[in-house]
This record gives sequence, C-alpha cells and structure tokens, in this order.
Amino acid sequence: MKYYTRILFFFLFILPAALTDAQPFAGEIEAFKKLDAEHSPPEHAILFVGSSSFRMWKDVNAYFEGYTIINRGFGGSSLPDLIRYENDIIFPYAPRQIVIYCGENDFGASDTVTAGLVFQRFRQLFTDIRQHLPAVPIVFVSIKPSPSRWQWKDRMIEANTLIRKFLKKKRRTSFVNVWNSMLGPDGKPDPSIFIGDNLHMNAKGYAIWKKQIQPHLLK
Repeated sequence: MKYYTRILFFFLFILPAALTDAQPFAGEIEAFKKLDAEHSPPEHAILFVGSSSFRMWKDVNAYFEGYTIINRGFGGSSLPDLIRYENDIIFPYAPRQIVIYCGENDFGASDTVTAGLVFQRFRQLFTDIRQHLPAVPIVFVSIKPSPSRWQWKDRMIEANTLIRKFLKKKRRTSFVNVWNSMLGPDGKPDPSIFIGDNLHMNAKGYAIWKKQIQPHLLK
C-alpha cells in the first residue's frame, strides 16, 4: 500500500512541479500571477508584452502619462515563449490594446533562425490573439538594432519587413518602426542609447521608443 501511495504522490505533486520548473521563465510567470492575485490589475488597460526590452522598462507608465499600462515583459523571451504563456499573460487581462516587442531573442538563440521562421512564429501569435481577442488592436514594435547583435542585422531587417507587410493587410494593427531612429549618422546602432551590455537601452533609448510608440496608443 505504501508503494502505491508513493507512486500516487509522485504523479500528483513531484512530477507536475518538475515539469513546471523545466519550463523557461516559469518563475516569472508565477510571479505575475501572484502579483495579480494580490493586486487586481486594471481593467481594459494597454498590455505591453514581450522580452526584456519591455521587462526593463520599469517606469513605462511614467513615459505615457494618461494611459493605463500593464507591463508583462519577461526574461529574455522569444516568440515561442509568448505563445507558450499567452493563456497566462495575455488573454486573462482582456486588454483594450496589445503592444508586442519580441523576436530579437529568437535570432540570439540560434544562428540557424531565419527571418522567415521569426515571421511564422509572429503570425502564430497574431492568429492566437485574434482568435481569443478578435476586436483588440495589436501593435508590433519592430525588432531593434542592438550593437551586440548587429551580425544578424540583415535577417532582422527582413523579419521586420515581413511582419510590416503582413500587418498592413490586417485591420486594427500598427507597425512601429524604431529601427531607423536608433541608428547613428554612420548607419549603425547609436551606442549612446544603450547600457553597457550593448543590448538593452538607457533612458535616452526609451525616449526614442516613447516618441515612436505613443501615436499608436489608444486613449
């Protein structure tokens, strides 16, 4: 009897916990859920979701006064991660608008990732959102030109182009081009808008993003 009790305990408690721990960024997602349980998130807010460029924008609400924003950027997430957790950090909020920044880490994860693959991943995310939240406007912030990932610039430009053309044919969508405004006179990423890792932005960089994103936000 003790043997079967141990087996039952394993399948009910140990195995599910192990599987949860094996999922990338599971801890951050659980932290979001705990935060929402302790403090109910605002209804019909603008949802910022994506990777660490959003996660590190801690004072995003200060940049967009008059707008109610929920920031759910997490880890170094890629598009498959957003798809994996869409039922946790996108759909439950019933947002009035969704702003996405993701795709850059897809290239950083593997040198074999192509622009076409990133586009396919984005299209899957877009389709999922449209199925669950058909009337919610979607804003995609273009993949940015990071100095530490400049070797993939051609693929990133191509991915941006594919996504922009795709969204142009869809209703209630916007494509925000931050790429050009983040380049210096030499046509390369402006180093003055990045922190020491040459990947994430400082306040000057986020000021550029604010200028580009704000015209697309719903009041």
